[in-house]
Amino acid sequence: MSKRDYYEVLGVSKDASDDEIKKAYREKAMKFHPDRNKENPDAEKKFKEASEAYEVLRDDQKRQRYDQFGHQGMNGGARGFGDAGFEDIFSHFSDIFGAEFGGGGGRGRSRGRQSPGQPGADMKLRISLDLEEIAFGTEKKLKVKKQVVCDKCEGTGAETKSDFETCSTCNGVGEVRQVRKTMLGQMVNVQPCPECQGDGRIIKNKCTKCHGEGRYKGEEAVKVRIPAGVSEGNYITLRNKGNAGKRGGDAGALVVLIEENEHEHFERDGNDIYHDLVLSVPDAILGTEVEVPTLKGKANVKIDEGTQPGKLLRMKEKGIQELNSSGIGDQYVRVNVYMPKNLSGDERTHIEALRGNNNFAAVNKNRSGKGFFSKIKDVFS
Repeated sequence: MSKRDYYEVLGVSKDASDDEIKKAYREKAMKFHPDRNKENPDAEKKFKEASEAYEVLRDDQKRQRYDQFGHQGMNGGARGFGDAGFEDIFSHFSDIFGAEFGGGGGRGRSRGRQSPGQPGADMKLRISLDLEEIAFGTEKKLKVKKQVVCDKCEGTGAETKSDFETCSTCNGVGEVRQVRKTMLGQMVNVQPCPECQGDGRIIKNKCTKCHGEGRYKGEEAVKVRIPAGVSEGNYITLRNKGNAGKRGGDAGALVVLIEENEHEHFERDGNDIYHDLVLSVPDAILGTEVEVPTLKGKANVKIDEGTQPGKLLRMKEKGIQELNSSGIGDQYVRVNVYMPKNLSGDERTHIEALRGNNNFAAVNKNRSGKGFFSKIKDVFS
């Protein structure tokens, strides 16, 4: 039986933040804990499934590998919980549960914080693409104004490395805990220390450039690869490319929103594109060969004799590559016939001479009624 998608297991989106993933896992683990589901035989399975998903998604490297290759890309990197006991799982994720349900409580400190400081905020940035860039993919170098890591203190917020002292509120742990007893055991509420904001240290002498923030307003060049086939409204999430965190905190994500520029020659319909071609009356009647634009340059198209206005000429695989696929759409040339005004005397004489000819007189015999267009089709076929 194939494994469920880890994001689906936790009920979060693929661009969920670390805090959202942590919160979702906690809710799932609480919901399916066997002490609360004694009548549900599937609780243990779902509990372990959620724990395995969290172990992968909370780790940046594992999560990136999973996003790219799925379960096959883990290669045993995710620890299985099939044979693990509940106390083992609670101990493994002690930063989530602490001493809840008696699982590992009182057996020492938690695993510790994944990073000091406070995480940076996510950012959104719009990028406009030409149809050619969308069709074949491209790479853009963006200049992003955001909070960047202070290069003087390297994000610590202190003037020198020795300008720290242990926080007296949390004794350097970076967390404050409140323990209360319930019928299910000890419940622990863990929060970042309000004095040091989770760092465990207090700055004695703040950096003069960032004033103790560990970051400042700056600009950074960010590369983003745009795959072929994206559409208006699609977005690409670049983890850790948003605002820098405070005093060494994890950077937020940069969400790049895709917009399409209007094209001079083409209209897009999914992966197909349409080009309006205008022919003269003689060219439409007699046939010709014309040059039309494509996404890769120009190409010649044959116009058959008697080509009707509105006819679509298909140019196979001249459209847009399908997103995350090797399939390519088509280009359609939509034929229009130009009707001139203000004819010269000679032009009018030639046109008048055609009215009585069989192919042109057929139109005058029955201008309306059922079967009219099929008759005209037979005349010009």
